[in-house]
Amino acid sequence: MNKLLLASLLVVVASNAQAATLRCENGIADRGDRTSEVLRKCGTPVSQSVTGYVLDNNGNHKFVKEEWVYGPRSGMIYFLQFEGERLVRVNSKRSD
Repeated sequence: MNKLLLASLLVVVASNAQAATLRCENGIADRGDRTSEVLRKCGTPVSQSVTGYVLDNNGNHKFVKEEWVYGPRSGMIYFLQFEGERLVRVNSKRSD
């Protein structure tokens, strides 16, 4: 039972780590990258949209939240979320 639980946790961790980056022609887009770095590494996205705003920890400054979409690449579509021009999340799904 413990081995099954451990194996399940390793699969979840591995899948989350894989989804945290996007391999592009000129490098790997990773969390913390600026929008300009992602553009240099991955080129222009298929679409870009403002999804909202987020306040800093002090509630003083408002930052734009954006989503950029890349793909399909090898049958996958990638969704990159930015907050304040920093990459915070990379999600992917199979293209239809």
